[in-house]
Amino acid sequence: MARNKYPEETVNLILETAQRLFTEKGYEHTSIQDIIDNLGGLSKGAIYHHFKSKEDILDAVMTRLSETSNKTLLDIQNRSDLTGKEKLKLLLTESVNRSVHDKVFAAAPNLGASPRLVFSVIRDTVDYVAPRYVLPIIEQGIEDGSIQTEYPKELAELIMLVGNLWLVPMIFDDDPDGIYRKCRIFDSMLRGFGLNILDESVYGRLKELTEIYCKNK
Repeated sequence: MARNKYPEETVNLILETAQRLFTEKGYEHTSIQDIIDNLGGLSKGAIYHHFKSKEDILDAVMTRLSETSNKTLLDIQNRSDLTGKEKLKLLLTESVNRSVHDKVFAAAPNLGASPRLVFSVIRDTVDYVAPRYVLPIIEQGIEDGSIQTEYPKELAELIMLVGNLWLVPMIFDDDPDGIYRKCRIFDSMLRGFGLNILDESVYGRLKELTEIYCKNK
């Protein structure tokens, strides 16, 4: 296969190949050479022209996967038949129930070993996800009376930082029972804000995903 003269198509090919290999073999067991061998003739230079390292490729793969999740969050935010509190509950439920998570948790590396990736998650959560998708829902809840808080921005950040970091076993290497206990204390915290928005189905799904991660790490 000749080198793709269209950079966007080259990047897509690299990411699609890497995502497939990460899912099949796991991130830790996939090398740059494995990716090259499955690119149909593209050279190592084609990869390093766009990505500095395997970690950069993983970062780009995770960004692609999050785009679908962000669309789901936006769809929930735009619904007119739910209160702010109901939207917040649906947001948390839908976030853990995406079928793609099975593949993500099976292939994911120990993110705790990559400070750069962890910091990237923190910045994306605080600078983009919380203000773009969660804060408007909390502000609607304040307006319709279903959510009571004087600190909507901080509450949005807190909820998403817990969900995107503290409850992610790939960062703290938690086992299923540890994740369940974290869910219980997160639920208690939310109830302190009058938000009874977590239920056993969320706990069970997070335990299931953690079991997938632990089995394949």
